[in-house]
Amino acid sequence: MKLINRNYLQELVKVIGTPDIKVITGVRRSGKSKLLEMFRKYINENVENANIININFNLVKFDKLREYHALNDYVQKKYIEDKRNFVLIDEVQMCDGFERTINSLHAEERYDIYITGSNAFLLSSDLATLFTGRTYEIEIYPFSFKEYLRYFKYKDIDDAFKNYVMEGGMSGSYVYNEYNQKYNYINDVYNSLIVRDIQQKYNIQNIGLMNSLTEFMMDNISNLTSYRNIANKLNENNLNTNDKTIASYIKYLCDAFAFYKIRRYDIQGKKYLSTIDKYYLVDHTFKYARLGTKNINYGRVYENIVAIELLRRGYEVYVGTLYNKEIDFVAMKRNEKIYIQVSDNIDSDDTLKREVEPLLQIKDAYPKVIIARTKHDDYQYEGIQIYDIANWLAK
Repeated sequence: MKLINRNYLQELVKVIGTPDIKVITGVRRSGKSKLLEMFRKYINENVENANIININFNLVKFDKLREYHALNDYVQKKYIEDKRNFVLIDEVQMCDGFERTINSLHAEERYDIYITGSNAFLLSSDLATLFTGRTYEIEIYPFSFKEYLRYFKYKDIDDAFKNYVMEGGMSGSYVYNEYNQKYNYINDVYNSLIVRDIQQKYNIQNIGLMNSLTEFMMDNISNLTSYRNIANKLNENNLNTNDKTIASYIKYLCDAFAFYKIRRYDIQGKKYLSTIDKYYLVDHTFKYARLGTKNINYGRVYENIVAIELLRRGYEVYVGTLYNKEIDFVAMKRNEKIYIQVSDNIDSDDTLKREVEPLLQIKDAYPKVIIARTKHDDYQYEGIQIYDIANWLAK
């Protein structure tokens, strides 16, 4: 599989020499190991007087280091005085007691440390507990549409977007030619590398309930829902669960980067709302792999793609509510705020009116946007910016 230069590499380069423990997180098979490999190459080619101590626990030759004393001894022996010593460890959780070695190395203040690991052991919520020193987290997402364009060197953006909608951003599937092969790969990623991680960490006994829950959530992407409503729906299928169990399972799925929870935001009252939220898949093709591709709701797929792209671009993302109307997304970043509606097709006057009406009721001066599959250049309608989704994603 070929490599492309992703923006995450520049983010790593910017923190070279900082005292933090750099932790690369993200859903399985999103490119964490490849990023570390590219970063090692960058150091070799661009950092003078560098000594790279590289450990990849996917390789058998490092099996002897799967205990924290052995790992610590190996790094100490590889240390070179008067050099810039980088420690790069891939799949660090495969070392028993890894956090003790990482904390010790960090305390010595002699190493620039970068690690990747399984989502089950390097959850964002656990980093402060695992590591006594400061951590700098870089979250990796599957390929964006812009990266997809670069990877395949498409010249026709419409053909590219049509294929991206079906293939998604799990780049490991790109080596397969047939869609059923691609989806088999993606399904294996979900089953073996996400659900198994969660089951292993939390000792989940009812894996059937976890599978039913994930399929329900995939089938209800972009729908507002609550833990109690989900539990009631699953109980109708004789799965015998409750809202507390569902809340715990959903948290595990979000911690493993399989889903992202989007909370509601009251635009008029300028406050965050609780109990009812939306959930989006880290990559929309997980749904195809689990539930098939018949009767695809492209509006929901586009909404999922936009939600993940906004997160990828560093926005805080919320579902907007105003006078019982819903705004698909309120995207915030520092002093920036954007109101966004996403639609499959706005060719008809009725559809355009339906998407525009909630935006026109917002009285502040922040940008208001509709993202749809227009296949036209950008234009404005009553002060609302309208983007073709392929063009917006490619910017």
